[in-house]
Amino acid sequence: MAKMYYDKDADLKLLSGKTIGVVGFGSQGHAHALNLRDSGCNVVVAELKGSEPWKAAKKAGFKVAAAEEVAREADIMVMLVPDNLHPAVYRQMEKGMTRGKMLMFAHGFNIHYNQIVPPPEIDVTMVAPKCPGHMLRQTYTEGSGPPALVAIHQDASGKAMKIVLAYARGIGCTRAGVMETTFAEETETDLFGEQVVLCGGVACLVKAAFETLVEAGYQPEVAYFECMHELKLIVDLFYQGGLSYMNYSVSDTAEYGGYVSGPRVIDDCSREQIRQILAEIQDGSFAHRWILENQAGRPSFYKLREREQNHEIEKVGKKLRGMMPWLKGK
Repeated sequence: MAKMYYDKDADLKLLSGKTIGVVGFGSQGHAHALNLRDSGCNVVVAELKGSEPWKAAKKAGFKVAAAEEVAREADIMVMLVPDNLHPAVYRQMEKGMTRGKMLMFAHGFNIHYNQIVPPPEIDVTMVAPKCPGHMLRQTYTEGSGPPALVAIHQDASGKAMKIVLAYARGIGCTRAGVMETTFAEETETDLFGEQVVLCGGVACLVKAAFETLVEAGYQPEVAYFECMHELKLIVDLFYQGGLSYMNYSVSDTAEYGGYVSGPRVIDDCSREQIRQILAEIQDGSFAHRWILENQAGRPSFYKLREREQNHEIEKVGKKLRGMMPWLKGK
């Protein structure tokens, strides 16, 4: 197992006297900026003037300026705008990224796939909290934090790892522990997990199961409860104690059914597709397709989004969730 680093391994004093430029005040950006400030760091926010995030950062009491200006002022620039915006924003920052500075990311996509090629005289690093931004902020205020991955792409200063660990402590991640990785490993595993399990595989499995029950004549509402609603209960068991704890917690009938039927769903054909998806991530095919999609104005992306939002499971789910007052509307 890779070495884990904790508070005792990270010296927050290394950030003393440095200015940290947080690029973007969205989900991750607001959490990084607020946590760092609460840890005693000097933070400046880079945002588009007059935008809602600009206003939010100003309201939160930060100095806010254009990315070009912040890059000239800051010692560490942290890219926390959406990945597809990184290359354009970096072009605004580029002149300010001079010797001795650090360019930091929370995801390795644009470095790994060469959409950004920083000069060799700066440090290029990554701190990737393993949670959404609002949870990064919430856990910090509660005295804990999420685990994170850290990586060094360029160590021009010879001190990059020490600075990265100090930064991870500043946002609260060394409370839980941070693990060292590489830009390649973080990027490829992150994309793979999203596509095969978290956002792609699970969603398609839920829809396919729902459609099968409805086509067979079962009520859509009952199909929703069985294929969508109860999924959270099972995922919570995974999260708390792994697959064994889930099997311990469900009925013996459910456990046996899972053992004999699960492999029929994820069979050799499915596994081959999973391996192919990984290969397309590793050879850059997926990245190339996504980059071109953005350059073309996202025509396929928006059509796919519209199709998914109009699926019957979404309509049924919205009605049923309206009957559950304990759920916060989303």
